Amino acid sequence: MIAIRSASDRGRTDWGWLDSRHTFSFGDYHDPRHMGFRRLRVINDDRVQPGAGFGTHGHRDMEILSYVLEGGLEHKDSAGGGGVIRPGEIQFMRAGTGVSHSEQNASKSEPVHFLQIWVVPDTRGLEPRYDQKPFDADAARERFLLLAARDGRDGSIQVQQDMELWMTRLAEGRERVYPIAPGRHVWLHVARGSVALDGHPLGAGDGAALSEEPAVRLAGRGDDAELLLFDLA
Repeated sequence: MIAIRSASDRGRTDWGWLDSRHTFSFGDYHDPRHMGFRRLRVINDDRVQPGAGFGTHGHRDMEILSYVLEGGLEHKDSAGGGGVIRPGEIQFMRAGTGVSHSEQNASKSEPVHFLQIWVVPDTRGLEPRYDQKPFDADAARERFLLLAARDGRDGSIQVQQDMELWMTRLAEGRERVYPIAPGRHVWLHVARGSVALDGHPLGAGDGAALSEEPAVRLAGRGDDAELLLFDLA
């Protein structure tokens, strides 16, 4: 079964300095039909104006990943983590027992566009942790790259949940297949560009849930697509 989540149907928060689209219920946006998928709880598509950002605020018992599409995002947290991430990097914060952090646009002149992703961990009360890693954007044009996994293999970020986060880029006319193991579920998010998923056209911001499917079958359409794939128990 494939269920499409259209970008135009997502929730929206517009505070002037922040324009955020919510794939799942978040903040003031609540839709009981879209509370997450398996243990994936949040995908926020955020655009932050120059010189602005999220002031210091707290989290606990959540695995939080940030993925920048354009610009630079500056992170600081109470556990000693911090840095600026840009396209081609993935950032991770384990909130665990509790952490305060801020996220700011690193530029005073250019906006930043990034995805904020929350995954519910399988263990509460973990020690907070920060991580930031680059990935090979050129290799992603040829295959799926592993960004995060429970076992942290192949240099990926270690997350405390039975899930894997993969990314790939797909040019027009190219095809890519991701096999789905029995009993697993996949959420696909189109970060930019356009693809066909088993013949279903998807554009930037669209998502799709796949359950009881043997594989994710993708074909590039038009502009180069950048895709995130969540493999979940």
